[in-house]
Amino acid sequence: MFEPLTPIEQLIHDPSPEMLCAAASDPRLTEHLALALLERSDLPANALERLAKHGRLKKRHKVQFALVSHARTPRFVSLPLLKHLHTFELMQVALKPAVPADVKAAADEVILNRRETVSPGEKLTLAKRGSGRLAGALLLDKEARIIAAALDNPQLTGALIVKALMKPRSPQALAEAVCKHAKWSLRPEVQRALLLHSGTPLGSALVFARKVPAETLSEILRQSRLSEKVREYLLKDSESHKCRSTELRVPSTE
Repeated sequence: MFEPLTPIEQLIHDPSPEMLCAAASDPRLTEHLALALLERSDLPANALERLAKHGRLKKRHKVQFALVSHARTPRFVSLPLLKHLHTFELMQVALKPAVPADVKAAADEVILNRRETVSPGEKLTLAKRGSGRLAGALLLDKEARIIAAALDNPQLTGALIVKALMKPRSPQALAEAVCKHAKWSLRPEVQRALLLHSGTPLGSALVFARKVPAETLSEILRQSRLSEKVREYLLKDSESHKCRSTELRVPSTE
C-alpha cells in the first residue's frame, strides 16, 4: 500500500499557484521536496523567488543549480547565483534549451573569467562540450589540443571561427589548425579570414587565394597581416593562374 502524502507533499503537487508559493516558503520543506518542486515547469516566478529566500534551503547547492536552470526563475534571482555554481554546472546551464539567452551568456562569462584557474583537463572538456560561444573563446587558447577540441565542438559556427581569426592576438596555431580541418577549411568565409591571418601557411594561402577573384583578392590582401613578400607572391600567382585558366578555355584554331 502507498503511504498517504504529508501536507507539505500535497502542497508541491497542488495545481494552484497560490499553494505552490506557500509550499516554496514552508519551513517544513526539505531539500528533496524543494528539488521535486523545481521540476515543475509551471512553477510561478513568485514561488521561485521564495525558494531562493528559504531560510534552510537558499544555500543548498543543488537547489541553487536547479533555480538557475529553471526557465521561469527571475533574472535578479538566477544571475547572482551563477557565481556559486561549479564550472561544469555553468556549462550545463549554458546548454539548457529552456534557460533564457542572457542567463546562458552570463554563465559562459563566469566560466571565461575562471579560465586562469581551470585545469587543462577541465578546459579540454569545456572546449569539446561547452556552448558555441565558449568554444569560440577557447579557439584563442595557447594549447593546440584545446584549439583542436574547440574546432570539433558541434555548437561552433563559422562566424565564431572568423571572429577568432580576426582577433589581433589570434595565435598561429589556430590558423594552422583551421587550415587542416576537414570541415572548416572548406568554408569560403573562413578561407577569406585565413587570408587575413599572419599565421596561415603559404601552401594553404595559395589554395584559398586561387578561389577568389583577382580584384577581391587584392582588396583582401590590402588588409591582410600576411608578410609583404607572401602577399606579393599570392597576387603574382593569382595573375599567373588566371592566365593559365584563360589559355585552357581558348579553343585551338588548328
